[in-house]
Amino acid sequence: MAGDETLDKRLKGKVAVVTGASRGIGKGIAIALGEQGATVYVTGRSRGEEGLTIDVAAREVSAAGGEGRAIACDHGDDASIEALFAAIARETDHIDYLVNNVYTIPDPPAWDGGFWEHPIRIWDDQVGIGLRSHYVASWHAARALFAAGPGAAIVNVSSPGGQQYLYSASYGAGKAGLDRLSADMAVELAPKGVACISLYPGSVATEFVRSVAEARGRDVSDSQTPLFVGRATVALLTASDLMDRSGSIQWVEDLAEEFDVVDEAGRRPPGYRLRTR
Repeated sequence: MAGDETLDKRLKGKVAVVTGASRGIGKGIAIALGEQGATVYVTGRSRGEEGLTIDVAAREVSAAGGEGRAIACDHGDDASIEALFAAIARETDHIDYLVNNVYTIPDPPAWDGGFWEHPIRIWDDQVGIGLRSHYVASWHAARALFAAGPGAAIVNVSSPGGQQYLYSASYGAGKAGLDRLSADMAVELAPKGVACISLYPGSVATEFVRSVAEARGRDVSDSQTPLFVGRATVALLTASDLMDRSGSIQWVEDLAEEFDVVDEAGRRPPGYRLRTR
């Protein structure tokens, strides 16, 4: 699936919200939705006409073929999330897709050492923003998703860290909790015809990862790109058996294989599980 020529703008008229979409995976998903003609609300704290901001991301969604709309939101603040969905409700009566992606990378990153060596605030970064804010966003979006009718979905961007040790104890707790949240929300959403799925990207060459790799002399050229993850997400959302997948964990690498997804260079990177054997 190499972009809009394959799906022929099948998401035209659809409304999506992608949280934390100023950069990285969120931006890649937002642009991929734009490739298929969707209206995409991109959220985050970074504003501005240059750099990694929601304003720039919204422009790129529009340039890709959709309609990008930037709304500033601090996903660590419940009132800000409430205001976000109130603003969206003033423009549309439904939401087809909510992609909960927003995440705060601890500064400094908690990649080494034991949990006792990390500031306690690391928990708030990785579980507060990486889990609680997704619950809050889903709560506010629920009725708009019901209004969209069959085919509506919540995608929670998770990680293999939900199943195995990766980075830190707090990181794993947040991702495992997100997977459980997805599975249980799927049970409660089923009577409404709304799907809820955990998405597992592999190793993704985000702006942050590329900068760290460059500083450490590491090669990330065979990693997934944010747009590749985005195109796999679109394939998932447009799958005829979307509801049958509700409550499950969907790996980007498996979706790419199943739906013939390629990245912007026309390639399919090796899967995470293959890379870590």
